[in-house]
Amino acid sequence: MKKMLIICVLIVLHSGFKPKQLTWVALGDSITYLNDHQNETDNRITKGYMTRVVEKMPELNFINKGFNGWTATRIAADIDKLGLQPADLYTIFLGTNDWWGSKPLGTMDDYNNNTGPNTIHGAFRIIINKMRSLNNKASIILITPMQRVDFVYINNYKNNAWGSYRDKNGLQLEAVANAISSIGEKENIPVVDLYHIRKMNHAKLVRFKRLKDPSTGQYRDYRYPKFIDIPFDPQKDEYPYPQESINVTYDGLHPSDKGYEIITNKLLAVLKKINFQQ
Repeated sequence: MKKMLIICVLIVLHSGFKPKQLTWVALGDSITYLNDHQNETDNRITKGYMTRVVEKMPELNFINKGFNGWTATRIAADIDKLGLQPADLYTIFLGTNDWWGSKPLGTMDDYNNNTGPNTIHGAFRIIINKMRSLNNKASIILITPMQRVDFVYINNYKNNAWGSYRDKNGLQLEAVANAISSIGEKENIPVVDLYHIRKMNHAKLVRFKRLKDPSTGQYRDYRYPKFIDIPFDPQKDEYPYPQESINVTYDGLHPSDKGYEIITNKLLAVLKKINFQQ
């Protein structure tokens, strides 16, 4: 009888136990923003990395602070206007738009000396400082940009860009990713380095790009890197990434469900090492 009573008490206690709820502010660009705006992908994704993480770690409650098309430098310049709030966890997933927008990379001196938002290094100093001012005990995780191939926006074909297989005004996207990793190392902040994941390299981002053969005018499916430099006319050509071309991204830049799952797993591996009780 006594044994049964103890078992019943343990069952009641266990059933009433809930892990401490934690606030997670996810700061980023469109890759973060699209978590809650699947309709803007023509419903090519079902959920982003934040929703997927919270499914595995329900104690986290995320706040989506993804800004479509924004750079780290713009976010840093407007950091006090973004409504950021105290949180237990902050993730920073930025850099790809800075690269395409030819924002100066700067050096670690810009980070160390807090020179302002005009360089990527300086912008990250402002962003990290802001998060620490909101909660100096919060955990911070940096996420580097992932590789990208030729991007064509599914809702506006004129919005397109070449991939990170080529520099932009002398800057390689890999240099941005390496700078973010260096900041993480300096500050002892964990880094999820997406740029150097083999599952997300240029050749795996899309299965093919459908373009007109310049010699025949007929559509062909070109695999990477054969589609590089084959022209795409946004006013006349079909969308170059049909459903069957989707692999790690659905448009050459933004993750597909498969891509978001890879990001989720890499982020979870870091999150599980964090002691949020401190």
